[in-house]
Amino acid sequence: MVSLKKIYITTGLTLLIIILGIVAFTTWYTVDESDQAVILTFGKVDETITEPGLHVKMPWPIQSVEKVSKETFSLQFGYSDKDGVEEDYPKDTKMITGDENIVLADLVVQWKITDPQKYLYNADNPNELLYDSTSAALRSIIGNSRIDDALTSGKAEIEANVRELLAHLIEKYDIGISVLAVKLQDVELPNAEVRKAFTAVTDARETMNTKNNEAKKYENQRMNEAEGEIAAIKSAAEGEKAARTERARGDVAVFDKLYAEYKNNPDITRERLVIETLEQVLPHAEIYIMNDDGNTMKYFPIRALEKEQPKAPAESEGEQ
Repeated sequence: MVSLKKIYITTGLTLLIIILGIVAFTTWYTVDESDQAVILTFGKVDETITEPGLHVKMPWPIQSVEKVSKETFSLQFGYSDKDGVEEDYPKDTKMITGDENIVLADLVVQWKITDPQKYLYNADNPNELLYDSTSAALRSIIGNSRIDDALTSGKAEIEANVRELLAHLIEKYDIGISVLAVKLQDVELPNAEVRKAFTAVTDARETMNTKNNEAKKYENQRMNEAEGEIAAIKSAAEGEKAARTERARGDVAVFDKLYAEYKNNPDITRERLVIETLEQVLPHAEIYIMNDDGNTMKYFPIRALEKEQPKAPAESEGEQ
């Protein structure tokens, strides 16, 4: 009887120590800076803990803790890179563009857990759901894009559209994930022959664009030169117009003055106009004024006198 009692006491103490140990070890828990925790009460979500540090809860099995990371994750779609060894999955990356060409496209999705409760319990495998959603979003956008855009200048727009569509799908599935960024890694043609043919087409297109740009540049240059010549001709014409207008106004003023003099002395003015006209028409001719009364012609040699007059001062100086 004594030995049996000791056995009961020993067993009870052992169970009590075990229970106290379980209580002691399951009442306290810590949350790191990079973690967030979900408290479960009898398997039902109670609250979410995001503050780091030491926390207290009810002992197991009343309450338990599930922890997930706050860090940003990278989803590699179409390939995997583990320990520097890269492996491609062409079945995932092969897709058809909007102009019915085949391309291979892979990308990286940056994402993080924003709602631990939904991430843990709204889907059986949220990571797989994210992968499938990425595939659907990328195929949808590539399927509405041209091959030129996918291979060259349209990558940024494709990335933005994939991110927007993927974020919409993830929000619809409500699995507690936020998509931060989408980055296309490689978009290429399926084999060497197709790549060579596409490169030839691209080079031809680039050559065509270069020639078009050169032609437009030459056209603009010639247009500018022509516009400059037109402006110069118009300016010269305007100047000529203004000059002729001013000359015409001067001629009119001169004519008005001559006409006024003519009205006062018509004979004298007529003779003056005749003489001036002769001087303009025959600038080097000798002009003589004669008076013929019918009997004797009187001649007065004015030019000879004009030529002799300058000699008088010279002779006088020689005499001095």
